Amino acid sequence: MSFFLPDNFDDLDRYVMNEIPIHLIRLSDMKIVGRNDVKKHFRSSASDKINCGSFLPANHVKYAILSHRWLDEGEPTYEKMKAGTAAGPGYEKLKKFCEKARKYGMEFAWSDTCCIDKSSSTELDESIRSMFRWYRNSAICIVHLARSETIEDIRKDEWIRRGWTLQELLAPHKIKFFNVRWMPMTGGENDKAPSMKPDGSPDILRALEEATRIPCDVLTSDLRKRPMRVDERMAWAGRRETTRVEDAAYSLMGIFNVSLQIAYGEGRDRAFCRLIEAIMQTGDPSVLNWDGRNPAWHHSRSRAFPESPLRFMEYQHRQFYFDHPLEMTVTSRGLRIPLVILPLIIHDRQGYNLSLRCSFCPTLEIQACWLLDSKPLMCQFALGIVNYSIIGDGTQDVLSMRGRSAGVVLSRETKSLPNHQPPSCKDIGGLDFASPPKQKITEWKAAVRRGGPMVVFDFPNIPSDSHIYIDHKYLETVYI
Repeated sequence: MSFFLPDNFDDLDRYVMNEIPIHLIRLSDMKIVGRNDVKKHFRSSASDKINCGSFLPANHVKYAILSHRWLDEGEPTYEKMKAGTAAGPGYEKLKKFCEKARKYGMEFAWSDTCCIDKSSSTELDESIRSMFRWYRNSAICIVHLARSETIEDIRKDEWIRRGWTLQELLAPHKIKFFNVRWMPMTGGENDKAPSMKPDGSPDILRALEEATRIPCDVLTSDLRKRPMRVDERMAWAGRRETTRVEDAAYSLMGIFNVSLQIAYGEGRDRAFCRLIEAIMQTGDPSVLNWDGRNPAWHHSRSRAFPESPLRFMEYQHRQFYFDHPLEMTVTSRGLRIPLVILPLIIHDRQGYNLSLRCSFCPTLEIQACWLLDSKPLMCQFALGIVNYSIIGDGTQDVLSMRGRSAGVVLSRETKSLPNHQPPSCKDIGGLDFASPPKQKITEWKAAVRRGGPMVVFDFPNIPSDSHIYIDHKYLETVYI
């Protein structure tokens, strides 16, 4: 007889209550069950392994998860599954999925159509926030491509263009694709494992790479363990669509490892701005590497926020590297950010188009547009470097910049002040009065520029991966 302490089940209980879906389908009877039922089931089969001292809950608690395109109508709901009245084409699809899950030795399965009690705002909120983790923790993700017969059809399948299916492709460690007739699309056990068809034609990973523009080595790796730039990940979602506009942001939470409060009805701009704000806390300056078109209206005092992932599609033309995170804070004055300020002067002007040159490096020329009412000659321009480092030895700090640097084009206006008349009131005493300056300089703001707020450039005669060091005095906190 085996003896074990109840505490030995703590890891199992903790895993079930926090790392797997709230509800699962029990495949033996097609009933929806909760975490407590799942916990009891796996406890009964885990005692021997727990006593051996080599028990990992993630290797023991297994379930299959479905990735698919919802039907316009007829999907089984949580309520109908609980009542035992589910029927129709969506339920037939669910039964096919469960049949495949059984063949992979699974005892439980999950589908987003019927395993979320959408009448509970708390459960819906937790499910959306946890979705990436649930797909990652699944033993196998079964993908049904309802518009594909062969691998070649994948490039045009609607599944490729949906917002939520991006994380369903990236999160799982093991995926199996099935076509419209529920036939496996490859002969392998795991379609995320690199392979080549016997006739030498491209395998399914190559088709997925071409359809999604996500490299094969990313598709086959653990996204959370791989350093990936924000702009690159955003570009993957650039042309994907969601039925609810807020899902353009919510469906990316897991991919960027951030959490947002779910608030359907807030609109696309507000939801996506909240996502960008959360991502900015990670310090990746490539979050600023978008095309500059259509800044989000939600941040009226800042031009640093894009309206959607589509704005990142051309990030490859402005790639740069950084050594340390960049401090970015959203305030009522705009995005507060410390930048290395290099002054720019106007070299040429053609209508609204300006050619700017760096005062310290005349061969560095940058193009910008001027759409403000004031004359550009009454303005100052600068380049705010984002991929710098602060290096110190305990006695002083210096700024380190790469040979290939990236920065934001900034502008600020100079405005004349009205003539000042000294106060004649004798009732004010004890104050040290001062004469105001003749001109007022406004705060730095991101200038309008074709190609986006970001510019990537090479310092002359300096290798791109080398560094130059300058005085700390050029570091300035600005609001863009």
